[in-house]
Amino acid sequence: MEFFICGIRKKDQAEYSFFRLYASYLLCYKYLWSNMSIVTIVIGIFVLLFAVTIHEAAHGWAANKFGDPTAYAMGRVTLNPLAHIDPIGTILFPIILIILNFPVFGWAKPVPVNPLNLRNPRKDNLWISAAGPFSNLSVAGFALVGIVVLKFLSPNVGYFLRNFLLGQGALPRGFYPLEGLALILFYGVLINTYLAVFNLIPIPPLDGSGVLSGLLSEEAAVKYERIRPFGFIIVLGLIYLGLLNLIIQPIQFIIYTIMFM
Repeated sequence: MEFFICGIRKKDQAEYSFFRLYASYLLCYKYLWSNMSIVTIVIGIFVLLFAVTIHEAAHGWAANKFGDPTAYAMGRVTLNPLAHIDPIGTILFPIILIILNFPVFGWAKPVPVNPLNLRNPRKDNLWISAAGPFSNLSVAGFALVGIVVLKFLSPNVGYFLRNFLLGQGALPRGFYPLEGLALILFYGVLINTYLAVFNLIPIPPLDGSGVLSGLLSEEAAVKYERIRPFGFIIVLGLIYLGLLNLIIQPIQFIIYTIMFM
């Protein structure tokens, strides 16, 4: 019996978990954390941890709804980050990288899904795969509404965020609790949106591949799976070459327009 991690075989789960959080870190570092202060980097890391927790819990919740209680029975359908922390990948490895002054990244425990418990494995896996990105988009939407509300309560919030962006990550003067909350929500919008969009890329082993595989015919899905061994290289290449700008920049424009309108 083989267990799947949202369409990923159990024997591939370590590589998948490492890859997803590492690639997510690269994406956030490239578009968010370069030239940031230590305070904003710490905020970004904690928001990323929360976003990954939401993401993984949503996969487990969806799997349980479609008939597979594996993740639920393992206590993975929870917003407690401790349930998703890998002692080595989430704690020890990042600490070592901090000591060595290397870019910090790591990985969380993936959510197991047993396709034998699903009524319609291919179609059900489509929704299980989509649940993670959808949860991140939902959080991003709530965070964006929160920023709009804070701007209504205090005009200084809008000025603070604008100065923060113009300062390329440096904390401007006037860093008060309300502005601090706005900064956390700001990172919540961007990181959750980036994580959702990134995972929806239809290249294995990302969630988008599970969605696309469920939409294809069985014969086409088998052919599509042939690119899986090269998926890691393809996605990392997209990040390093900056080709994700075609997706990220329009999203940033929309988010900033809503924030500062």
